[in-house]
Amino acid sequence: MKVARFGLSVVMFLIFNLAPAQDQQLENARKKLSAKDYSGARTDLSKILDAQPKNKVAYRLRGEARMGLEDYYGAIADFTFALEIDSTYAEAYNFRGEAKVALGDDGNAIRDFDKAIKFNAKYTDAYTNRGFAKYNLEDLTGAYFDFSKALEIGPPDADKFFNRGVVKAELGEFISAIDDYTKAIELDKTDAALYNFRGVAYYNITDFTKAIADYDMAIKLDANDPLKYENRALAKSASEDFKGALTDYNKAIELNPEDPETYNLRGVVKYNMDEHEGAIEDYTKAIAIDPTNPVYYDNRALSRTEKGDYSGAIEDYTSSIELYPTDPETFYQRGLVKLQMSNKYDACLDFKRAEELGSPEAKAAIKKNCK
Repeated sequence: MKVARFGLSVVMFLIFNLAPAQDQQLENARKKLSAKDYSGARTDLSKILDAQPKNKVAYRLRGEARMGLEDYYGAIADFTFALEIDSTYAEAYNFRGEAKVALGDDGNAIRDFDKAIKFNAKYTDAYTNRGFAKYNLEDLTGAYFDFSKALEIGPPDADKFFNRGVVKAELGEFISAIDDYTKAIELDKTDAALYNFRGVAYYNITDFTKAIADYDMAIKLDANDPLKYENRALAKSASEDFKGALTDYNKAIELNPEDPETYNLRGVVKYNMDEHEGAIEDYTKAIAIDPTNPVYYDNRALSRTEKGDYSGAIEDYTSSIELYPTDPETFYQRGLVKLQMSNKYDACLDFKRAEELGSPEAKAAIKKNCK
C-alpha cells in the first residue's frame, strides 16, 4: 500500500491562502473602528481571535473597540493579553494607558506610557497621552515636557500647540501661551476653542482689546457656548463697557439659565451701573441655585446696603459668615453696616474679629470708632 505524499503541500497551501483572508478580516475590523462601529468591530475581532488566539493585533484592536464602547476594564484585559504575547508591543502599552486614564488611574497609566516610549522612543501619541496623565496629577512641569517632546517629534499640529499652551497658561506663562495658541490658530483657523483660550490669556495680561477680539472670533465660530459670552463680558467689564458686558451676560443666561455664577457676575455689572434692584434680583437667583457660596451673599449685602436695607445686608453677611467664618472682610463689612445703624457696640465686636483674622482696615476702624 502506498502512502500519500501530498499532505504537507496541502497544509502549506491552506496556510498561505488563509493569511490573506485573515489580513482582510483585520482590515474590515479597522474600517469599522474608523467608522465608530465599535460593536461590529468587537464582534469581528472576537471571531478572528477564536481562530487565532495568539493574534496580538486582534487583541489590541478589540481593546480599542471596547474603549469606544466605554468598556475600559475589558479593554485593559485585551491589551494585557496582547502584551503577554509580545511584551515589547508599544501600541498595546499606549492604549492600555489610555484606558487607565479613562478610569482615573493616571499613576499606573504613566507607567504604561513610560514602557510605550521605552520600546518606541518616537511614539508621539504616547508622549501626548503621558502629558495628559501628568496634567491630571497636577504635574504641570512634566506635562509641559511631554507636550514639548510631542511637538519636537512632530509633525506639528494645532492640538499639540494647544495642549502646551494650556499648560503654559496654568503655569502663569501667559505670553508664551499666547505664542502657542497663535501657532495653533495658524494651523487651524476654524477651532473656536483656540481663540477663546487665547482670549483668556490676553485677559490675564490685561490686554482686554485683544481678548475681546479673540472672543468675537470664538463666538463667530461657535455662537451657542455661554462660556464664550461670559468671558467676553468679563473683558468688557474690565474695560468698563458695562452695557456691552450686560448684553453678553444676558446671552449667556439665555443659553444656560442654570449657572449661578453668570447671575452673580451680571449682578456685579448692574451694581457698577447703580442698578441695585436688578443686582439684588440676580444675586437672589444665584443664591437660589447655589445657596452654599458666601460670595453671593456678600455681593447682595453690598447692594442692599446701597439701597439702605441695612437689616437685609446684616442678614446676608451673617449667612456668609456661617458658610465661611474665617473671612475678615465679611466681618469688617458687617461692622460698617452696624455702624450705619448706630449699633456701635456690635460693630466693634465685628471689627475686633476682623482684626484678629488679619484685616488692617478693621484695625483702623477700631482706633476710630471703638473705645
